[in-house]
Amino acid sequence: MDSATEKPEETGATTAAEPAIPSVDWDDSEMRSTYANVVNASSSREEVTVFFGSNLTWNPSKATKFHVKLTDRIILNPHAAKRLWILLGVILGQYAKRFGKIEVDLNSAGQPERPQG
Repeated sequence: MDSATEKPEETGATTAAEPAIPSVDWDDSEMRSTYANVVNASSSREEVTVFFGSNLTWNPSKATKFHVKLTDRIILNPHAAKRLWILLGVILGQYAKRFGKIEVDLNSAGQPERPQG
């Protein structure tokens, strides 16, 4: 078959009605992993800031004060934050289907004050 009769998918070309979907090259060469069991967030008009850390309180049920070590702060523009919100919703929906609903008591002890900055 000559190039004049090949289909676009055979040559890698796209038609005007089918835009090319770019591939993503995920570079994890500088990625690090950090465990967090505490997360908090704040926002302004221009950005959403998400704080991650670990609750270091040994007995949370009897504690009157919690010690949370913040380890990471991720600053996102509102568009990236919205995409993260959607992605987390999908991931947690899949989790619930496999393992059951996740119950979170937002009124319980252990909700640290929001970090400043």
